[in-house]
Amino acid sequence: MTTIHDVAKAAGVSISTVSYALSGKRSIRADTRLRIDAAVRDLGYRANAGARMLAGTRTNILALSAPMHAETHPPAFMSFVVAIATAARRHDYDILLLTEADPLEGLRRVASSQLVDGVVLMDVDTDDARLPLLRELDLPATVVGVPRDTTGLVCVDFDFEEAARTSVRHLADQGHRSIGMVGHAAALYEHGSNFAPRFRDAFVAAIEADPRGLRGAVAHAPAPGDPRDAVEVLQEALPDLTALVLNCNEGAHRAVLRSLAARGLRVPDDVSVVSACSSFDTAEFVPALDVVPLPAEESGRRAVELTMAQLDGRSTDQVQLIAPTWIAGRSTAEVAVS
Repeated sequence: MTTIHDVAKAAGVSISTVSYALSGKRSIRADTRLRIDAAVRDLGYRANAGARMLAGTRTNILALSAPMHAETHPPAFMSFVVAIATAARRHDYDILLLTEADPLEGLRRVASSQLVDGVVLMDVDTDDARLPLLRELDLPATVVGVPRDTTGLVCVDFDFEEAARTSVRHLADQGHRSIGMVGHAAALYEHGSNFAPRFRDAFVAAIEADPRGLRGAVAHAPAPGDPRDAVEVLQEALPDLTALVLNCNEGAHRAVLRSLAARGLRVPDDVSVVSACSSFDTAEFVPALDVVPLPAEESGRRAVELTMAQLDGRSTDQVQLIAPTWIAGRSTAEVAVS
């Protein structure tokens, strides 16, 4: 199938210039338009979904670019997929899920086809390889995540930084002065994830900025076969540890609680525990955990709404952050301030 890349190469122009010429969104020099028209005719190129949308025809399909990799946590991954698909159905749209290992190829294919009206990107890295291509495509698009460079992008995400600050502030207000954080497995940070470092860095900054003289340390959820667990690492760094913030998956939560119990430490009598940015039900733990939940449903709904707004020609904010909420459980308690 001839793609817009082929047309651009044959006409000696950029992809965006071809897109503007086909959609009529910007004026194009007459000689340039003639070259593009000739390339379209000679190559038998068919206008993509974005161009047809501008002409008043829609496919009622959105592409969801959600590549899976070794660090993907399926339950959390699927909670976002379901949320986006459900939100799309409210607008009478279906989802074309792109999970292939080469996400660039998937995006190029749908952009040059007649299949989709817009794109939603999930699982975005800090420096995601999909973003330069997304900026070139003539398709409405929304990024679920906040990469390093948001220029030219419409993004929506949970405010992970404020979630970290909220967790630290709540524990400090209860009198805790030595607070540890259990993060995701180290491989997720090494992979380039945008959300995990944002929470970790905000946690460290909140500890350092608090005027009450807090002490903090960060440990990763251990990889399979690692003989040392996160609690052991944190107790070595903070011998007077009285509180934990868990920013990790459900399995890591259970491992931390087992480790505390094996050491004879009771929650919250000996150690307070906060679950931060969790997409699973923390009320099922014993005791039920205090939690700053990850709002997958709201993230999915807003991502679809922002994409639909672009389809309708309405302007949107460049970056929207969803404010965190605190749900009280029975896993934190006040301590005497020394």
